[in-house]
Amino acid sequence: MLYHRQIWGTLASVGIAIGIASGVQASEMSLKHPTSTTQFRSIEQPLSLKVGVTAGGLTLIGLELWWFLFSKNKAKSR
Repeated sequence: MLYHRQIWGTLASVGIAIGIASGVQASEMSLKHPTSTTQFRSIEQPLSLKVGVTAGGLTLIGLELWWFLFSKNKAKSR
């Protein structure tokens, strides 16, 4: 039982230390670029790329539906 407390205490300490370090790093990063814009820039993509990504996504969704809903054998009743 004592080992569990030591392990959890160590994990909590490391988590707190990492959280503090990442907070400091994030605040330093935000000070480096005070004139950065908060708006997104639009990057125009070719129509063929948009169609390909959409078709690929729909294909993957269809495969998932088939795999989880339609590919299994029905349970046999006794």
